[in-house]
Amino acid sequence: MSSHEEEQEPHPQGPPSLKEMSRRQFLTYTLGGATAFMGAGAVLPMIRFAVDPILHKKGEGEFIKIAETSKITDEPQEFTFELKQQDGWYASTATLTAWIRKNESGEIYALSPICKHLGCTVRWNNNKSYPDEYHCPCHGARYTKVGKNLEVAPKPLDQYKTKIDGGWVYLGDIVPNTEAKKEA
Repeated sequence: MSSHEEEQEPHPQGPPSLKEMSRRQFLTYTLGGATAFMGAGAVLPMIRFAVDPILHKKGEGEFIKIAETSKITDEPQEFTFELKQQDGWYASTATLTAWIRKNESGEIYALSPICKHLGCTVRWNNNKSYPDEYHCPCHGARYTKVGKNLEVAPKPLDQYKTKIDGGWVYLGDIVPNTEAKKEA
């Protein structure tokens, strides 16, 4: 007779009832639960690490105190300032520059010195062939006093949001240039 055809003898106590749990089921549930618990303990910190920066609220850009309003003239002046920044968990301090001046109506505005052609730094009045202009030494881009693009660059220089408070000029986020559009 083959082993398949042999009749198995019944369990001495009979099959387990619905209320009872076999040893095999108990071990399966216990080992499965322990494995899930340990797996969750390893995976949850990784998920939190990946998602945590997304959950932090991004506040409105802060304004940084730069210069006294009495020192601002109609001639662009270069001001350097530091900006604390947070990139994920890495905190650093960036040194930035702004060209600040008053326009004809006395409003103060600030331009970013980053050339819109390839990102070099522009300087004011540093090319004798083109006086009273911003000039990029890398590829010859030129901009007017208000940052309007004249040559090479596809767009005008960006400007900083400005705020005047208590006799001081404060700079905020960089935004597209609105002064150059007025000049066009």
